[in-house]
Amino acid sequence: MSGEKRPAPEAFSSSNQLVVKRKKSDASIDSTAVIKGFSRDGTLVQSVPRTSGLQAPIMELTGHSGEVFSVRFDASGQHIASGSMDRSILLWNTYGDCGNYGVLSGHRGAVRDLRWSRDSRTVFSASTDMTLASWDLETGQRIRRHVGHEDYINCLDISNRGQDLLVSASNDGSIGIWDPRQKDAIDYVEGELPITAVALSEAGNEIYSGGIDNTIHTWDIRKKSIVYSLAGHTHTISSLELSPDSQTLLSNSFDSTVRTWDIRPFAPANRHIRTFDGAPVGLEENLIRASWDSTGEKIAAGSGDRSVVVWNSKNGKLLYKLPGHKGTVNDVRFSPNNEPIIVSGSSDRTLLLGELGK
Repeated sequence: MSGEKRPAPEAFSSSNQLVVKRKKSDASIDSTAVIKGFSRDGTLVQSVPRTSGLQAPIMELTGHSGEVFSVRFDASGQHIASGSMDRSILLWNTYGDCGNYGVLSGHRGAVRDLRWSRDSRTVFSASTDMTLASWDLETGQRIRRHVGHEDYINCLDISNRGQDLLVSASNDGSIGIWDPRQKDAIDYVEGELPITAVALSEAGNEIYSGGIDNTIHTWDIRKKSIVYSLAGHTHTISSLELSPDSQTLLSNSFDSTVRTWDIRPFAPANRHIRTFDGAPVGLEENLIRASWDSTGEKIAAGSGDRSVVVWNSKNGKLLYKLPGHKGTVNDVRFSPNNEPIIVSGSSDRTLLLGELGK
């Protein structure tokens, strides 16, 4: 690792920073990782009790030239992919100096969402250029473009078992169902209004969607009909994600609430479980995403107030409100390898990779 120590900037004059400068990647991404230490209440401190294998409690990853909309760990937790308004996907190492080891270029619009394949050999992306794309991570080349949507694609999801299956949601009001080995969609589920959030059930037989009608709909894939709907949000749904045990659905909304829902087959008629407050959407009304940790015991959401908010999913207790970003936090993810590590992507064009305290 190449690096140098230098005096901290004036804003951090009470402590030292170690600024790790990396060589530029092949695509000339000028990226740096800045190491900081914050206490739980956000005060800068000189030393923080360590809880993970990260090089420092907080690493700032820079290199994108536009807002960061999506961040995702691979299945091992060793690597991160980030998608941006700058139309690129950057690949990062989680540990060490968080080096940027790859740039995936080819989209003609902003990259709104990302998924890794289960074997971590492929990344799938959704873009405002109305296409999905699949990328070979050994070569860095695009495998194929998946065309068919007629407006911005806001998000996608991937099957958790069996053959890889993708679902995508678009402003054209449709949900696309894709075999990533084929260019064209297998089928579409047609709605009437723009769809801004989508999730695929564990069994792969149902799709959950949310949009500007403020309601979450559960679709039977084969019949292409709504099985039931979840009402309660009062504004556009911005994200949907299944819990690790696939029994609970997590939703975020422009109404500045995060909610959990019981999606078991024989759940009570009122499937709403809990509402979580503390992550305001902000004036930009970005598609801010919420996510589960690997145990299902914590949830996190980005916020328009430039923080990352973490709650206990069982009792709704606010655990952390983490500062550091200078713009809306659009996405936040927990590491899948059981270390207390989260990564966030922001409109300030940076990623923050940090560890949670004990």
